[in-house]
Parts: sequence; structure tokens; C-alpha cells
Amino acid sequence: MSRFLSSTLSILLLGAALACGAAVATDKPRVTVPDPTLDAPLLAARSEQKLVLAGGCFWGVEAVFEHVKGVTDVKVGYSGGTAKTADYETVSTGRTGHAESVEITYDPSQVTYGQLLKVFFAVAHDPTELNRQGPDSGPQYRSVIFYSGEEQKRVALAYVAQLNQAKVFARPVVTQVVRLDSFYPAEAYHQDYAAHHPDDSYIVYNDLPKVENLRRQFPQLYTSK
Repeated sequence: MSRFLSSTLSILLLGAALACGAAVATDKPRVTVPDPTLDAPLLAARSEQKLVLAGGCFWGVEAVFEHVKGVTDVKVGYSGGTAKTADYETVSTGRTGHAESVEITYDPSQVTYGQLLKVFFAVAHDPTELNRQGPDSGPQYRSVIFYSGEEQKRVALAYVAQLNQAKVFARPVVTQVVRLDSFYPAEAYHQDYAAHHPDDSYIVYNDLPKVENLRRQFPQLYTSK
């Protein structure tokens, strides 16, 4: 389902929630996600590293990581397919191989790769949903960690295995761990979408609760920016 079509569903859900006096947030029980047993070290000197994640609508994943301490830049885009079809309308068909993705630039002297993955699993999306996320369905909304380098691959695989073995979630984690080939930035109107459109019903219902959960669950990592 296109995000702009699914926003109609969000409007209906939002209206129902407000009519019933309900809080605009997810009703899923909170899951306590453990720290990764295997993690990259926190470095002594400032530097710059990147990771690419996919977890449904890239607006919400971007909104979360824009509020994480140590993250210096976040861009939304497409990974998993070719440059020729890396545009929103074509990716939305679900036939290009892309996933809506977020490229996160961070300082590993302030936040580790594993801590960012913990935020990804705990508040940025539901890692047990296969080829969908909330109101959006299709392989372009799948959960993926796109790794670059053996350290990222090793930490990501170990963390997914750790979460599944501990049965942290009621259902198995279906997050794929895939080598990053390319990241293609999305169209300009998608960048910083939640920040530019905080009153959009889709953002209010689906994404702002994620940022609030980040603030509550990770006060040591949260920044209002």
C-alpha cells in the first residue's frame, strides 16, 4: 500500500481514537530489549561511521534516529535494488527489490553500532512483521539491516540470534541481515518529512509515538535537537 493511500486509513484510525478519548499511540505491550551481547567498541576519538536500516515507512525510522545522541545526519532513500528504479512511485509497486531505507551517520565515540541497533529493534519498528509495517504492506517495507564491513555483519547477526534465542518478542524476529550494495537518496520532499509535517495524520498516529517511546525508554540517548 502506498504511504499516501495508507494515510487515509491513519485518518480514520486517528478519528476513531480521538472520538473514543484514546491516546494516539500504539497499543502493543512494551518489550524490554536487552543490550547486544556482542557490540562494536565505543571509540575514544571522534569519527564518522554510517549504517543503513530499513523498517517500514522511512519517515518514522528517520524521525527516531534524528533524536538519537551521537547521530549527526539522517537521510531517507532506497536500498536493495538498482539505480534505474530507485524512485518512490516505482519502489511503491513492491517489484523493484528496494526497501525504504535510512542512512544514519553517527559518531562512534558517542554511540555504538549495537546501541543504534537496540533503538531500531526497541522503538523504530516492529521486527516481527514480515513485508509490512503498521498500515503499509509490501516487500518495500521489510525489516533489514544493510551491513557494510565484517564487524557490522557480525554484530547484526549475533544480535538477531540473541533476540530470537531469548524470545524477547512474542514472535520471531524476521529482520534480514544483508550486505549493502548501494543507498539511493529519496526525493527531496521525503527528507525530514516528520519534522516538516508534524501535523500530518500519518505522522501523528504512526511515527510521533515512536519518538516519544525513544524519549521514555532511552533518556540517556534521546536529544530534542
